[in-house]
Amino acid sequence: MDPVVLAGLFLPFFGTTFGALCVFLMKKDVNPRLCICLSGFASGVMVAASVWSLLIPAMENAAPMGRLCFVPAVSGLILGFLFLLLIDRAIPHLHAGSGSAEGPQTHLSSTAMLTLAVTIHNLPEGLAVGVAVAGYLYGNGELSAAAVISLALGIAIQNFPEGAIISLPLQGSGMSKRRAFRTGFLSGIVEPLGVGFTLLAAPLVIPALPYLLSFAAGAMLYVVVEELVPEMARDGGENAGVLCFSLGFSLMMALDVALG
Repeated sequence: MDPVVLAGLFLPFFGTTFGALCVFLMKKDVNPRLCICLSGFASGVMVAASVWSLLIPAMENAAPMGRLCFVPAVSGLILGFLFLLLIDRAIPHLHAGSGSAEGPQTHLSSTAMLTLAVTIHNLPEGLAVGVAVAGYLYGNGELSAAAVISLALGIAIQNFPEGAIISLPLQGSGMSKRRAFRTGFLSGIVEPLGVGFTLLAAPLVIPALPYLLSFAAGAMLYVVVEELVPEMARDGGENAGVLCFSLGFSLMMALDVALG
């Protein structure tokens, strides 16, 4: 199998898994400032990946449209936001550290709703990598192997703190280490599944590549704005969150420029 495909399938998943393993290495009581810093770092990586790895390639791919090359990027971005908003409203889920569930009423357990929440969170990242891999394999050369690997690596890096953000608060709320790890681990499975599904649909993906790249960017940015930014700004931790955001953004930007 092509190494680029393997990287797209497994790098992000490994990042989440290794982050979830932190429950076996850290004490039960999690420092809230740590979660704030991890959320800020993950936000920075996701925003930079959305811009450099998705929106800019979307406009480059639509270059034959001339001055209207922004149209696929803008329309796809808005559709990505709306899609995640619809998913957020349609599926019952519970964010870690939140006292109330979101979405329609349900009799699902809190663990099941926590798993659904992080699955919704990780879905855009799987779609983003899947679209990039499909563009690399079947496109006209707009997406290089280095660009795809930098995107997969960047998402893997930000998935490490995300895996920790998912599992550590669960452990701190009384869940056993094994269950907390399993929830974090299962949340990452959606990403290789998203990549695989996108590759199977490659004949449909390639003609709409600029729209789908920006769609994935919109979905990722929705997660940042709806979930991660409020998390990094809580309990008076804005300064630490902003600093870690800048570190994550700078790291992903450097990766994309150096490898892309």
